[in-house]
Amino acid sequence: MLKSIFKKERIEEKLGKNVKLFGEKISVKIIYSKVQNPELTLVGNVINVYLPKKYKKNKNLEIVKIAIDKMYDEIARIEIEKAMEETRVMLKGLAPENFEIKRIPNKLAKMTWNQTLVINPEIVKYDKIILKNVLIYEFCHLKYKTNCKSLYDMVKKYSQNFEDYDYILQVA
Repeated sequence: MLKSIFKKERIEEKLGKNVKLFGEKISVKIIYSKVQNPELTLVGNVINVYLPKKYKKNKNLEIVKIAIDKMYDEIARIEIEKAMEETRVMLKGLAPENFEIKRIPNKLAKMTWNQTLVINPEIVKYDKIILKNVLIYEFCHLKYKTNCKSLYDMVKKYSQNFEDYDYILQVA
């Protein structure tokens, strides 16, 4: 019993330091219950991860990480659609034809050659203003293909506190 409590605390501690949602630290609480498949709920600043009781003896860190990644994917899908619509309206219709949510190593977003915006779901770890600024930056790339002065002027015109987030846009 004590051994499973320590394992549970290690998983929660390891994940709790790394799990963020819109810039806020989120605690992870693991609950073993009579569920068939892993489930999670977000209550305030706590993610409750419900695991089947049969998982108590397994190494659950990977299972919990997968569940949290799926949560990021779902939240990203909802939030990115809303933010994209707001950005499209702000930029008077300038928007990519298509977008997809996909994990991209070392990038938050990128515009492909065929004008498809690819957005990393990990972007929901950061403040919503970063999401908006990254979208503005990528939308402006539809008009200016290179990182020229005109591109940055346009981004500054529509972005909130562009200078504060310029370092993030460099990796976007």
